[in-house]
Amino acid sequence: MASKKLQASDARDLLEDAGRLIAMKGKKVAEFDVSSSVSDDAVEAMLGPTGNMRAPTIKVGETYLVGFNEEVFSETFN
Repeated sequence: MASKKLQASDARDLLEDAGRLIAMKGKKVAEFDVSSSVSDDAVEAMLGPTGNMRAPTIKVGETYLVGFNEEVFSETFN
């Protein structure tokens, strides 16, 4: 069974219940406070070049982690 491709509207919906987004692309890490509003920049940071949500996407408490950065994952999960 093929998985559903999540896009910008899905990303925005996920962030409605979040407090923070950490978007990672290699060594580049961007943090967004989404507790009061979800900016277009935060949504764009969750999307890849095809317009689909990037993987992995993980929710830890009220924080979404999108993409991968070894340092951020070590700090979060250790």
